[in-house]
Amino acid sequence: MTINRLNEKLSPASTVPLKSVSIHDPFWTSYANLAREAVIPYQWEALNDRVEGAEPSYAIQNLRIAAGIEQGSFNGFVFQDSDLYKWLEAVGYRLSTHPDPHWEAIADEAIDLLEKVQLPDGYINSFYQINGLDKRWSNLTEAHELYCAGHLIEAAVSYYHATGKRKVLDIACRFADCIDNTFGTEPGKIQGYDGHQEIELALVKLYQTTGEERYMKLAAYFIDERGNSPAFFLDEFEKRGRTSIWSPNPHMPDNTRKPDLKYFQADVPVREQKHAVGHSVRAVYMYTAMADLAGLNNDPTLLEACRTLWKDMTRKQMYVTGGIGSTHHGEAFTASYDLPNDTVYAETCASIGLVFFASRMLRLEPKAEYADVLERALYNTVISGIALDGKSYFYVNPLEVWPHACSCNPGKHHVKPVRQHWFGCACCPPNIARLLTSLGEYIYTTDAASRTAYTHLYIGSEANVQLGDSTFKLSQTTAMPWSGSASFRLSELSGSASFSLAFRLPGWTNGNRPTVLLNGQPLADSAAEVRDGYLVITREWSNEDTIELTLAMPVLRLTANAEVRYNAGRLALQRGPLVYCIEELDNGSKLSSLAIKAEGDFATETNDNLLPGAIVLVGEGYRDTEVVEADQLYSSASIPQPEAAAIRAVPYALWGNRTPGEMSVWIRYRN
Repeated sequence: MTINRLNEKLSPASTVPLKSVSIHDPFWTSYANLAREAVIPYQWEALNDRVEGAEPSYAIQNLRIAAGIEQGSFNGFVFQDSDLYKWLEAVGYRLSTHPDPHWEAIADEAIDLLEKVQLPDGYINSFYQINGLDKRWSNLTEAHELYCAGHLIEAAVSYYHATGKRKVLDIACRFADCIDNTFGTEPGKIQGYDGHQEIELALVKLYQTTGEERYMKLAAYFIDERGNSPAFFLDEFEKRGRTSIWSPNPHMPDNTRKPDLKYFQADVPVREQKHAVGHSVRAVYMYTAMADLAGLNNDPTLLEACRTLWKDMTRKQMYVTGGIGSTHHGEAFTASYDLPNDTVYAETCASIGLVFFASRMLRLEPKAEYADVLERALYNTVISGIALDGKSYFYVNPLEVWPHACSCNPGKHHVKPVRQHWFGCACCPPNIARLLTSLGEYIYTTDAASRTAYTHLYIGSEANVQLGDSTFKLSQTTAMPWSGSASFRLSELSGSASFSLAFRLPGWTNGNRPTVLLNGQPLADSAAEVRDGYLVITREWSNEDTIELTLAMPVLRLTANAEVRYNAGRLALQRGPLVYCIEELDNGSKLSSLAIKAEGDFATETNDNLLPGAIVLVGEGYRDTEVVEADQLYSSASIPQPEAAAIRAVPYALWGNRTPGEMSVWIRYRN
């Protein structure tokens, strides 16, 4: 670590507020409409256990029992409350961009229910309110109390910004005050932290909304305490008689029955952590809060830890689709380069958390590397997690599927060849909903110090931008992800002003400099600066100025580091932000017998049956002939000989929306 980095002054950029961004995009508008018109209504029905054929949620029922409205026992997972909170957060984002009295009224009813559930001291948790308040805060390792609280806080912030109504924000503040009165280093307080990080980033949002510094300090306490008192989970385990909510508990090694501190990212202080370990969602939620606090508290040591963890995760433990967490045992990271394709976990929530972390790093230092990963996760794993009708979901996002093995191999039972209507543990569906409805927050940031407005994602939109004393509307039109064109127009600028516009140069352009037109005329290379992967244009701007970018979009043959043994002799295809895969429907069964030419061009075809405007890749390849008799398992008779075959690849984001069958991202290749 260098002295310069330790002494650097942090000046975080700002996001353009969600209410100031409207999305009008051929690709993303369909997903935004899906979230508003299908996902939110469907999930409300699921939360109320009214979806035929889906696993029951119990979320609303549990809260009604806790409020004394109904009689009964608690059902579902200990963190079931959080599903409603994430749904409510998504409704808040929906109302920010598309006000709707109907859904506002439904959300208000849910908030009224929460008000009835809340205890006088501010506490809310249906599991303990039904099963016994004497046990609350006794199992922070497993019980997700602060995790649920964090999601309630995030929902409250979203809904308050959308509607201006304080009821749910006041509920969240009372709960946060309860937590502040319970945790800390002062005598009589619990000197500990939650097993599932989430409260930390939520408290930052609450501070930014209310201006109450106690909330930011509490977030910093939870981050700083983690790993500084590694015995906390162990002591708690002993105090509760070595009992567990889960039986058996997969997060406690069989030989000791004690919590695995690495699994909880609690074995060492966060500033000393060098590798992404443990439960992947918990990790990226924690990293997000660390990045937030690094900027708010001008803490370069915390930022340096974020940089170290980012590099380890994205360069040694991330799938080509932007998935993280390679094992279903604990939904966790394993080790560098251990990235199996057919037993992978790559939980949808983990990639959503990766989007959160990447966006916070972008605010701290606008480097294209962060936006490239954000885009990779968003365009691939995140939207792969939802069907095109918005009513079924992937929890697990594999890179290779053989349905027969999934049905009979217990090591692959978690891998599904078709999306599911709902889950008993339904964290992913409402997480997708809240990301899709808040997508406008991830496109642009502004840096007042350098008077620069950054475009991180090429998504058709209009943004009302404030940059110091300058305000203007930036309108973006793009045909991505299907072609590399994007144009920008400035309007509503109050007089000419000098500032910079910065446009990301995506890694998928393969180093090709874009064609740039300013007001229809070629822009000289000397008139723009390339800085940290962004094309920065600084000038005196006027109303109706236009920038047109044409970004190269070659079909890339990606190979993996030689340490990734699962991908030896195989390649993956990428065009623009989209990773491609092959499916049985287009290529026949036994996808493992296919090989693609190591060189040569690909034809592109439009397939509106997948999605309007969707581009399919068609390339030359081979299929091995079958030489082993059907009633034999092995044979030495001859070696399979390749026969010419056309290979058709579709965007990974869209796989599994047609006839179920085999799927593979990584494909063998031949010269």
